[in-house]
Amino acid sequence: MMKFINIDDESRVPKYQQIIDSIIHNISEENLTMGQKIPSINMFSEEFYLSRDTVEKAYSILKERNIINAIRGKGYYINRTKLISKINILFLVNKLSSYKLRTYNSFINSIGANSHTDLIIYHCDESLFLNLLDKNKSAYDYYVIMPHFKTDDLKHVSFTDKAIKAIKQLPQNKLVILDNYKPEMGGNHVEIYQDFENDIYNALKEGISKIKRYKKIMLVYPEKAVYPYPRRILHGFRKFCVEFKLDFEILDKVFDDMIIKKGDLFITIEESDLVNLVKQAKEDEFVLGEDIGIISYNDTPLKDLLGITVISTDFKIMGETTADMILNNKKGRVKVPFNLIERDSH
Repeated sequence: MMKFINIDDESRVPKYQQIIDSIIHNISEENLTMGQKIPSINMFSEEFYLSRDTVEKAYSILKERNIINAIRGKGYYINRTKLISKINILFLVNKLSSYKLRTYNSFINSIGANSHTDLIIYHCDESLFLNLLDKNKSAYDYYVIMPHFKTDDLKHVSFTDKAIKAIKQLPQNKLVILDNYKPEMGGNHVEIYQDFENDIYNALKEGISKIKRYKKIMLVYPEKAVYPYPRRILHGFRKFCVEFKLDFEILDKVFDDMIIKKGDLFITIEESDLVNLVKQAKEDEFVLGEDIGIISYNDTPLKDLLGITVISTDFKIMGETTADMILNNKKGRVKVPFNLIERDSH
């Protein structure tokens, strides 16, 4: 291995960083392979006339990034070779829904071949989220995080105190907060977000002329879900209905054999409620868009195929914007478009 390592005494780059860069470069060149043993700290320092502390610091950073590992009594070994020379990105998502996957796929298509992205799901679980960040806080070049958590009583919270503390320990210039934001968090990171309260308000306002044709508007908002939804959706919906003097009701779910009347307009969030509602409407021989209306939250290809009107973030743009911010080292906050897409169901 020693013949591949290059330490330049005249360079202004710290010696420990030269060790790191040289090992990573030789992994990318396949001069070093997975499982290959590398010299001990003492051997390395003697070979290149470096202090033991310098080599130890380089090895410590390489261990934190999971590039090498130490086996007690045996020495140090190459632990990771996959795309090591490329940009390594951790994409941390609260749940794997069709629209989250749409954002991720858009990101992957836009970020290009010179990167490697690990997608990890933390299921809105604060403990799992904290463990994942602690385990990987030095292993990646960029961190893309969708912060959505659930409380013990299955309520939604965008951030927790512990989550904020853990996020602040990441390098802020390599951090992208996705889908959500917290203005008071500060830091030199990127935010690409939805504005849940104003998004639903503005999208419904966009379609007010058709919505006014209905006698009553129902939002089906699950109070307790495995993956809870932001309560700001409720606030925006109430604000809209009150402003336009609409008769409204908030339901926990679409109940079996629910009473549906002509002139009802439903806004559904979960897929299961949408399916149940469409099924009951057909059984009662209601014509969607005439007798009753349905607007669904978050667009999917299937909703497009079925002609379901939606209010939705542009998840493709969310992924593309995230990639662009990373590739071009941009900073700041970007609001993702959220629109009413009118089809035949309302």
